[in-house]
Parts: sequence; C-alpha cells; structure tokens
Amino acid sequence: MDIAAVNALPYEDFVYIFGNVVEKCPIITAAVWSRRPFVNFTALEAAISEFIDGLPESGKEGILRCHPDLAGRDLHGGTLTRESREEQAGAGMDALNSVEASNMARLNEEYKERFGFPFVICARMTDKVNILRQLSERCRNERAVERARGIEEVKKICRVRLQALVVGEASNKL
Repeated sequence: MDIAAVNALPYEDFVYIFGNVVEKCPIITAAVWSRRPFVNFTALEAAISEFIDGLPESGKEGILRCHPDLAGRDLHGGTLTRESREEQAGAGMDALNSVEASNMARLNEEYKERFGFPFVICARMTDKVNILRQLSERCRNERAVERARGIEEVKKICRVRLQALVVGEASNKL
C-alpha cells in the first residue's frame, strides 16, 4: 500500500497491519497512529524510531525482551511470529548443524544471563555465520552499549518489515 492508503487506515486496521513491525509491540504503532498524516515512508519510520528513542531505558529493554531467541525454542516449537519465522529461516537459523545449534544455544544463554534480554540482530540483513560471530562478539559488550546496539537492530528490523508493507520512494532503500 502507498502512504496515502496508510494515512487513510482507521486506528484498528493500522494497528492490525503494522502492529508487529516492532516484534510483539503493537503499542508502538498504536501510539504513532495519532501522528498521521505521514508525508512519506521516511516520516512513518521516523515516528516509530522517535517513539522508541523517547522511552526510558527500561522500556527499551522491554522491547528487546519481546524478541525471541534466534534458533531457539519458539523456532523449533513453531510459535514464532510469521515475520520472525521468515527472517530466521532466511538467515539459515532453521538449518543449523548440531555444532552450530549447540553454540547458538550456549551463546544465547550466556548473552541473556549477562544482559537480561535476548540477542537481537536484523536476520534479514545477514546469515547464520555472521549471526554466530556477532553473538559471540557482542557478549563482551557493556550493558548500555549492548542495549543501544540492540535497539538499533530493532530499528533495522522495523524498517525491513515496513518496507514489506508500504510502497513508496524510500521503501526499497536500505
């Protein structure tokens, strides 16, 4: 849909369609609906980013906690959101060999133990080899650095998900 169609959506439809551009956080799109009309794709994306940036650190951590573990129990149990399932499969998270799966599980736990939220990376912009490397490297970050990095990854995921829903002059540029 184009930006004019986005702007014409009633509240309920807007939240239904865009409610998972930030994983399991429809409250974000519910809040930005009132900022319509958006002049273009970039303005819609900016409204979501500004809302996230305005949250206290605990709110940002809450957003991170809404994300599933990569190659975790939600993937194997079939309980991922459609978007997460497609993103993880595209990065090869559903096709890890036993060594990769063991490393991923161990690093996911180490990361969550250290930071209190799961590792977040825009899976559509990478692959399983880079994900494992990034997870290992990012386990060494300080909490504030990793929280900020995770939120930047959330915004990348949001952008990719928005691009799948909205057509326009900025929707195909990364």
